[in-house]
Amino acid sequence: MAALGWIMYDRPVDCVDSALSGAQYHGNTVLRTYKEKDPNHAKYIQSYYKILQALSAYVKKHFKLGLTWNNKDGVDALDALNDLKTGKSMSGSGTATPRANTSNGAPPPPPPPPLPKFDDSGNLVGPNIKSSQGGDMTAIFDQLNQGSSVTSGLRKVDKSEMTHKNPSLRAAAIPQPQRSSSSSSSGRGKSPLPGPKPSSLKSKKPPRKELDGTKWIVENYENTGSEIIDILVSMNQTILVSKCTKCVIKVTGKANAISIDNCVGLSILVENLVSSIDVIKSSKFAVQIDGTLPTILMDSVDGAQVYLGTNSMKSPPEIITSKCSAVNIVTPPVGEEDDSKEVALPEQLRSYFKNGKLITEVVEHAG
Repeated sequence: MAALGWIMYDRPVDCVDSALSGAQYHGNTVLRTYKEKDPNHAKYIQSYYKILQALSAYVKKHFKLGLTWNNKDGVDALDALNDLKTGKSMSGSGTATPRANTSNGAPPPPPPPPLPKFDDSGNLVGPNIKSSQGGDMTAIFDQLNQGSSVTSGLRKVDKSEMTHKNPSLRAAAIPQPQRSSSSSSSGRGKSPLPGPKPSSLKSKKPPRKELDGTKWIVENYENTGSEIIDILVSMNQTILVSKCTKCVIKVTGKANAISIDNCVGLSILVENLVSSIDVIKSSKFAVQIDGTLPTILMDSVDGAQVYLGTNSMKSPPEIITSKCSAVNIVTPPVGEEDDSKEVALPEQLRSYFKNGKLITEVVEHAG
């Protein structure tokens, strides 16, 4: 119960609200999980929220800036000090406060310093306090009231020393003050930028599949298992798939183009495309093409399987890769007794100059 520590903070409302936010982060997960399974869990979480909300309202009303001491029912500080000097207890029983046993332990702490004393007019008095305050300020005001005579002691600047009349002075470099090694080493450097928030602390958005104009948007699907996400498309529609993990998408019909961004373990089945399929910043990606499409573009892809069907090989697509690794192309068998053939796209290149021109070739390894 971190919220109960609000009494130790100068702004206790922030402490309680922070505890409430942390409870809601985990409590909302319980509400989503047991909303229909077991309502008792949801009732418990809602009750817990109400307790913290009531505590926040109470603290905000009565102790907005922390605990307050010496209210109207409390003891005046001077009276408390006199009681300590005379040995009386705070309850007024008249018995002296027992001394701590210091025979075997550390000595008791020193008494608090005496309270300041004020005269009848409210001014602070003491052995080291001057009765006349503001004497130095009076001298300053006297100097300001002298008027033009204040500048009588200033020296007149010669024309050779004026930078606006002497170009050589303006061209001279301004010397930089030297910093000692100790000060430079002990100086605090620039604070680094905050790192990215861990994925475990990021709020998860709900899955989404909807048609926005002529664009299908599919995002935030995770671990759908055997469930297939079906999308029925027409020739003027495009598909955007982003932030999906371990799910299967089936595109029925002929779409214009497909874009896949920031997905992990995504499998997609495509019939026909007018333009291309673009895959960006994805890993463990798989696509099966039953029909035809002109181009496959892959950028920053780590691990991909491209399955080309029999109809796809009648007009094979172009495959363009950039910063990709472990990309394999699987072609259908030629004969009835043949097996599918898997071909790996090259990753190692060799570049050299010949006759002033840069030539890049795929490195071939002799088996």
